[in-house]
Amino acid sequence: MSAGVLLSSCSAPSIERGAGLREPLRGSRQLIVVVTSSWESPQGALQYFTRTDDSFQWTPAGERSALTVGSKGLGWGTGVHGGALGDGPVKREGDNRSPAGVFGLSAIYGYAAEGPSFRMPYIPLDSTVECVDDPGSKYYNMIVDRQNVERVDWTSSERMRFAGHEYQWGVVVEHNTNPRIPGDGSCIFLHIWGGPGAATTGCTALSEDGLVQILGILDPAAKPMLVQLPRSEYERLKSAWHLPEIGTASSP
Repeated sequence: MSAGVLLSSCSAPSIERGAGLREPLRGSRQLIVVVTSSWESPQGALQYFTRTDDSFQWTPAGERSALTVGSKGLGWGTGVHGGALGDGPVKREGDNRSPAGVFGLSAIYGYAAEGPSFRMPYIPLDSTVECVDDPGSKYYNMIVDRQNVERVDWTSSERMRFAGHEYQWGVVVEHNTNPRIPGDGSCIFLHIWGGPGAATTGCTALSEDGLVQILGILDPAAKPMLVQLPRSEYERLKSAWHLPEIGTASSP
């Protein structure tokens, strides 16, 4: 899921999009890299990197870990990089693809009333909190509290509090948020997976231990970013975007 936020308890700044082949990671000091073996693969690997300034020297922090993406793989999303940057499918609502590109990470959500020692803005998932995935709604691709909305104009949404253990914790991915374009995909998150190899409907999912470790590290002052690409596109864009080196061999 990826979404703007319309909650009295939390609002996150938008990140300028459209960097394209320039430098979409400028200003970021925290980077989560997700790479899959191909556009169609629902499985991949994640690694976290840091740097102290805008130099191009990213330092890996921690081990690479397995994850899953949408059951149909990846498709170009809309984020800091702009939109589609070459061949490959394009992310659309309901296509079971996770977005490819560069995206800001704006908030953490969870079932707990308060986020334990998180630096990021925190969204407590009360029973009335929903993520709207109806392209016809003015709240499309937004996390809203139904109680705070003057008129409910959607017929489809994710009632996040009732999504089970997979939504116990999660991170909001800023896909298709500035502007929000109806039909280009909604409600994109990093969240707990249903188990090793269990693909999603469009989010990126990993083990609970791996996700909780990320939650404790993310810092809004470091402008955390997600780069999510199939390996072929990662290698093609690595020089232009000054991406870090990642593992090869048996991993994606």
